[in-house]
Amino acid sequence: MSCAPRPLSSVAPLSEHAVALHRLPDAHAGSAVQVLAQQRTLASEVPIALVFNGISHAVMLGTPLDLEDFALGFALSEGLIDSAADCFGIDVTPVAASAAGLPEGMDGMEVQIEISSRCFARLKDHRRSMSGRTGCGVCGVESFAALDLSFAPLPARAWVADIDLPVVLRAIEALKGKQLLNAHAGAIHAAGWALADGQLCDVVEDVGRHNALDKLLGRLARTGRLGEPGFVVLSSRGSHELVRKCAKLGIGALATISAPTAMGVRLAQLTGLRFWGLCRAPSGVLYAPGAGQPAIAP
Repeated sequence: MSCAPRPLSSVAPLSEHAVALHRLPDAHAGSAVQVLAQQRTLASEVPIALVFNGISHAVMLGTPLDLEDFALGFALSEGLIDSAADCFGIDVTPVAASAAGLPEGMDGMEVQIEISSRCFARLKDHRRSMSGRTGCGVCGVESFAALDLSFAPLPARAWVADIDLPVVLRAIEALKGKQLLNAHAGAIHAAGWALADGQLCDVVEDVGRHNALDKLLGRLARTGRLGEPGFVVLSSRGSHELVRKCAKLGIGALATISAPTAMGVRLAQLTGLRFWGLCRAPSGVLYAPGAGQPAIAP
């Protein structure tokens, strides 16, 4: 009988685990801690290798769903390609832990992305420029300039003003019901695309908030909707990398359930992104008005 590892057909996004629930007794039930055997559903967090034209570029940890959208969104939001047309093909393959050199039970995914020779040459030049540089210790990049915070601001668009509190809350309130993985396991972020009237159209999930956003941006790019009126909603805080990814791909407005960071707000101001945070009915906070809109009074 062969001892070779059996090829994986898929890696599940959720898994069942035996746990022991420890519960303090109530005031009338004595002093012993109660211990209950349970089965709990947990979110999978798997290594995802992104391989461009045969060269491994990054390994991310994420949820093994919608990986074609994730790869395209990552390539676009990180500036590895300029448009969806620069991506010629995406192939997703599960990788057994034994084949990847990982501990037992930690299977992974490999995503092969074929991109244009022009973009691949630029990617190789960037990788060569990283060699030998002294790291600045910020977000794992090789220099302050590599944070990629300087790019063309968003154009003024009249519809951005219509992304007001009722519209934002309509989308935010619809988000929870579409977080199917999170309903089973918790610990999973969601990114959604809403039309300018607040109707929520697409929702993707991932254990990483930036991964969820990349999946959504990739889906919008793949279906030709990046330039349409609408906005992104996120079940997370509004940190600078989420603002950067949205603004870089031309998204006009962003709304998050939790608070933003100061850097996220400043980047929204500089890029002209309309930025809502702490969006929990009956209120929300407008941190940046968007390109062409009146400034927020001090």
